[in-house]
Amino acid sequence: MPPQQTHRSGFAALIGRPNVGKSTLLNQLTGEKLAIVSPKPQTTRNRILGVVTRPEGQVAFLDTPGIHQAKGELNRYMVDIALQAVEEVDLVLFVVEPTGGDKPEVGPGNRFILERLQKAGKPTFLIINKIDTVPRPVLLPLIDLYRREFPFAEVVPISAKEDDGVEGLFQAVLQHLPEGEALYPEDVLTDQAEKTLVAEYVREQVLRHCRQEIPYSTAVLVDFFDESEREPPPGTPPGKLAGLIRIAASIYVERDSQKAIIIGKQGQMLKTIGTDARKAIQRLLGAHVYLSLRVRVEPRWSERPEGLKKLGYE
Repeated sequence: MPPQQTHRSGFAALIGRPNVGKSTLLNQLTGEKLAIVSPKPQTTRNRILGVVTRPEGQVAFLDTPGIHQAKGELNRYMVDIALQAVEEVDLVLFVVEPTGGDKPEVGPGNRFILERLQKAGKPTFLIINKIDTVPRPVLLPLIDLYRREFPFAEVVPISAKEDDGVEGLFQAVLQHLPEGEALYPEDVLTDQAEKTLVAEYVREQVLRHCRQEIPYSTAVLVDFFDESEREPPPGTPPGKLAGLIRIAASIYVERDSQKAIIIGKQGQMLKTIGTDARKAIQRLLGAHVYLSLRVRVEPRWSERPEGLKKLGYE
């Protein structure tokens, strides 16, 4: 009789500077779009749980906001969320991207993170993401440089976007977690409510379609979520959209001028945001979606604790 396979489980936090690909990596690990992605920094504002369950073990990954120089209440909130996650997990995945060409450098932002990781004393992987963007020989001096800065348990080069090395990373993470039973039921993928995901999908389209300071001054709340017509009629083929969910959401900005930009000429920008968000939400919910959006002004919400609380950042 073959020996019983060891089952491992635990928490792993994705930590790093903005725009290094943490959210893309979470989505690739889980096989689902749990975290919105955009080219703009500071897209992730809260930590996002993504659970991967296999026969050999279960890993609860925490995607976190990018750690950056915190100016203003919202930015401080985001950095605090990320640093707090380091204290609560079994393993830290410090995600960086190749920089510096022939002369790689750690940089002040990553050096600050390494100092915090030194104090935390948690086992830490160095994850070098976006390896598809540089020649492989560039990675060796970068790895040597980081190894001189910190005693990493593992160094794993990957491309989250291209799904290169992601499975190997998962297996390495699992081997560094303690033996134990599953932390979540087998069918749990995240702890995010559908309404939260819907709000994020709308904010993602604001990030994609609006420029300048607009995305950083925007928050989204779902005001109405009616599932009374969600159940598909009997005989509906599997995988076919059926049933209807009615959703109303508010996009909050800080100034009237920002409101005008999001609405756009003759409402065209808001219509584009709503159309693209609705398509993504339908794929998420597996039903037809009626989505109504409106834009509201909440002056200086990102600078005031009460503003953060009102818009769900607490």
